[in-house]
Order: sequence, then structure tokens, then C-alpha cells
Amino acid sequence: MKILLLAGTSEAREFAELAATDGHQVLASLAGVTRLPKPYPVPTRHGGFGGQKAQLDFLQEGAFDAIIDATHPFATRIAPRSQRIAERLDVPYLRLLRPAWTAGPEDRWHVIATPGEAAQHIPISARVLLATGAMSLEEWSGLAGDRILFCRRVDPTDTPFPFEGGWIIGRPPFSIEDEVEVLRGRQITHIVCKNAGGPARAKLDAARQLGLPVIMQSRPPMPDCPIAETPQEAMRWLNTLKR
Repeated sequence: MKILLLAGTSEAREFAELAATDGHQVLASLAGVTRLPKPYPVPTRHGGFGGQKAQLDFLQEGAFDAIIDATHPFATRIAPRSQRIAERLDVPYLRLLRPAWTAGPEDRWHVIATPGEAAQHIPISARVLLATGAMSLEEWSGLAGDRILFCRRVDPTDTPFPFEGGWIIGRPPFSIEDEVEVLRGRQITHIVCKNAGGPARAKLDAARQLGLPVIMQSRPPMPDCPIAETPQEAMRWLNTLKR
């Protein structure tokens, strides 16, 4: 089968390996946010589609048999748009969506629905790690001014940090020891993150170890479509489409 894999997560890479091994023709599509992403074991395109019509045209011309959407759980534009296009073209669509993180008894989480709620849980003069990605920095601008903010990003940049604080450059995966060093070195008092789920939870384990509060943004509503939590589940779904 010819598959368009909307990629960008570790699950996407694992699915690409499984599908290619099973003999499927897979094209991975990356948004191009990271300069040097880890290579995929299948042909890969980089960059956005250029809007809904351009993506629709791309899918029509590609004559794909299925779409596996393994983008980030907070990909609130490309995921719903891809689902709508798939429905319009009558192409089977699956959302590969890893389970969300859950708090343990020793965690100090404050769950919020929107970035605007974060300030309610973070006092003035706090030193805050925004583990939310550089692309979403503006969403948390309401915390600026009275607090010192730090934001982690993968690639170095010449763009000045827009608030008091600064960038933290680092490429995952991170160990708990790495995260403890970052938190202590910047004297972080609060962590803000999105509930992305997956294995990259060392920052949460480090926060638990240091007794730091975490302001956790909950996920967008679940999509109304077939969902797989693991690449193996996605492969089982794909195999039901074989004729």
C-alpha cells in the first residue's frame, strides 16, 4: 500500500520502520521545524504543504491508499485539516496518538486547559522553564514581565529571547540527571509543559525529585476518527485495509 505518514514523533519513525519492513510504500512528511531531524528509513519530504488546497492537491496527485497521522498531540492545525481532507477524498485516516502522561502521588501538577490559566498557579518573580517548544512561545507571553522565563529549543538561534530569561539549547533525549542539572543551574521554581505523552518525561521525573510544581496543559479534544496508541496498533489497523 502507498502510505502518507505525517511524521515528527518517535512513534512516526517506529511506524515507518515497521511499515517499510512489511513491504509498504511509505512517504514521511516533516514540517521542517527542526533543522537536522533524525533520518527516517523511508523517503521523506520536508516543509509544510502550503495550505489546505495545496495539501489536497498533493494527496490527490499522490494517490495514497492511507494516511497515518503521527504528528504531535498538540498539532492543532495540520491534524484536523488532514482528517478533513482524508474524509473529502475518501482515504482511510488513522491518528497515531500516544497515551497522555498521568500524575503520580508525589507529583505536584496543576492541570490547565489553556495557556492563559498558567499565571494563576505561578507567583510573581518565579523562574519558569517553558518546556512547551519555541514555536509556541508567544502563547505563554502572559507570564512575562513579572517572571523570569526560560524556553528550551533544539536548534541554536540568533533570534533574541523576547522576555527576561533566555533560551536553553538542547536536543533530546534527556536523562533525569540532565534535567536536574538544568533546573538547578537556572534555579527553576516552576515548569510549564504540554501533555505530549511518550517517553520524554525526564523533566517530569526531575521535577518530582526536586519537589517542583508542574503546570500541565491538557490535550485538545480527542479526534473523531480511528486512533492507535502505538505503532504496532497502527500496523494492525493498516493490515485490515489490505485487499
